Amino acid sequence: MNKVSHRKSNIDDINLIDAHYQSFSFKRHYHLDYHLGLITQGQQQYFFNGAKHVAGPGQMVIMPPDEIHDGQPKESAGYRVKVFSISPDWLTQQAEAVSGKALFCFPQHKIADHQFFQQLTQLHTQLDNPLASQLAKDSLPIEYFSYLLTHYGKVTEHIVTKLGTKDLRQLRDYFMAHLDQKISLNDLATLCDLSPSQLLRQFKKTTGITPYAWLARLRLEHAMALLRAGFNSTEVAYHVGFYDQAHFANTFKQTFGIAPSHIK
Repeated sequence: MNKVSHRKSNIDDINLIDAHYQSFSFKRHYHLDYHLGLITQGQQQYFFNGAKHVAGPGQMVIMPPDEIHDGQPKESAGYRVKVFSISPDWLTQQAEAVSGKALFCFPQHKIADHQFFQQLTQLHTQLDNPLASQLAKDSLPIEYFSYLLTHYGKVTEHIVTKLGTKDLRQLRDYFMAHLDQKISLNDLATLCDLSPSQLLRQFKKTTGITPYAWLARLRLEHAMALLRAGFNSTEVAYHVGFYDQAHFANTFKQTFGIAPSHIK
């Protein structure tokens, strides 16, 4: 049986997920935040960077924003994972503090560091524990994620992914401004000064998924952020372009393994 819990931490830019995925499989998707998954039991297999990988107990999997991946249990018993969902802005602030540079990447997407894994596992439990020291909850995330950046991060240059006359970030801005509206392939092609067939081919080559699938995920990722911010599911559904509440609730649960009403 699949069990998933989404919770806020005491830091607005860090959210927590505890999950046991026994039969649930994530289709290829992306996130708007950094997802750091601590595999505590079982094995997760996933597709990332054009190859299949397996992560087991004691390993941390790093999924940066916008990177296409999937995920499913390798065995029938499933796997248990604790996830930190961290906003890019917050992690960028930590990167600037430790290196003076805002642009960074993680050359390794899977890390085996026993001591660090134990520290992060404990932090995950502490961050929403009302009995834990407030000073520790304020300080340890900065300390531990600064360690992650200095030991496993790498300063990088800004890479612009062009799609005709626009780039992927500009397309995302356009999508975000029109989430509650119908967006056609012709709209996107005109925006990028490409033909519809050119836009479709270039977009899929760049992201690994179609513009429709990319937009559908963006709507659901933004819906998750709004639910965490305290908006009710009916408001959220209409805001991100779902005109049928039941359709929104079903799609959300199929995507995240949890109903919108259970997001806290």
